[in-house]
Amino acid sequence: MDIAVVVPPRLRLGNEDQYDRRLLRRVRIASATDIVGLVLEGTLRYTELSRRIEGVSQQMLTQTLRGLEADGFVARTVHPTVPPRVEYDLTELGRSLAEPITALRQWTETHINEIERARARATPEAGKAP
Repeated sequence: MDIAVVVPPRLRLGNEDQYDRRLLRRVRIASATDIVGLVLEGTLRYTELSRRIEGVSQQMLTQTLRGLEADGFVARTVHPTVPPRVEYDLTELGRSLAEPITALRQWTETHINEIERARARATPEAGKAP
């Protein structure tokens, strides 16, 4: 059975594939910064990351972790236990993201009200009752 994703006309960028790629890129970037931000606190197991990052599927978490590992930001350690224990830690390159991620979080906290007001103006129907 095929499932089609219907993109509202106001969100279409002229090409639904382009919309999908942009949305996925945005989600991956958000997930990556969440993951790096959490692992800055110390080594974490996969299950702990999964619990602490709200709204991310196991598939998206796994894909994001694989990407971060491939890019050299995260080191993955598999311990030979039953079941296997998998831990993630930041590499030196990953730790170098601490300052920019902290700055981005602080900027977001400072400007979140402005962002929400701008979104409300851009999508006035969002505030209307159904």
